[in-house]
Amino acid sequence: MSDEPVAALSGVSRTYGGVSVLESVSLSVDPGVTAVVGPNGSGKSTLLRVLVGATEPTGGEVTLPGATGPKPIGYLPQRVPFREGFTARETLAFYARLVGDDPDAALERVGLGDAGDRRVEALSGGMRRLLGIAQSVLGDPSLVALDEPASGLDPGMRERAFRAAAERADADTAVVVCSHALDLVDEHADRVVLLHRGEVAVAGPLDRLLDEHDAADARELYRVVVGETSALARDEGDGSDGSGSDDDGDETEPAVHVTGVSDR
Repeated sequence: MSDEPVAALSGVSRTYGGVSVLESVSLSVDPGVTAVVGPNGSGKSTLLRVLVGATEPTGGEVTLPGATGPKPIGYLPQRVPFREGFTARETLAFYARLVGDDPDAALERVGLGDAGDRRVEALSGGMRRLLGIAQSVLGDPSLVALDEPASGLDPGMRERAFRAAAERADADTAVVVCSHALDLVDEHADRVVLLHRGEVAVAGPLDRLLDEHDAADARELYRVVVGETSALARDEGDGSDGSGSDDDGDETEPAVHVTGVSDR
């Protein structure tokens, strides 16, 4: 395990049409699970897109000292429009050939081993999110960035999707997850980055932040730092479309439509 972070942001800013979405964000992304949380419009999705190279920062820089290998980055955007008419296995096989991975093993890793022959349009919303996670981690990337992997899912599938993402983290792999599901953040995250109005309000190991702010859990930490929790309710229901429609409010650029591929 290297002492270097997998990725680092230094003074990163991003504006759209003169409106600041990220303001002087500096972070180190270490191996393990980092949860990025914050109100809608706080810059979470933009932060992930800048981190993986899908969006250029207006200022500052992103470096990837610990992201190595043939496919250093895996990315799951909020919306993944898989092409209909192909099975789950065929969908993964296309991308797996590019990085020398096994589509059947990828399906097994996210619990879709029995769904390989089902066409993507026949999969439930939760199963499509799991397929997106499987696609984003093909090739064993060092940095995995997932935008709301549990959005719009029923409670059981929310846990399954988040757990499948978190299980990719190890001593050399960083998984960064944007999420409103603070119960899952409590269960799976090692570190938390809380964005508010485009700036980092707090960041660090979850246990340390809870102690520093005298908070019992991530929801209370959010309330203490941001001052309210109403924005979280939208992702805590029992929706089942898996569309990831809970926009961050900063999505003025076209959505990225290919998971697991970075043009960095």
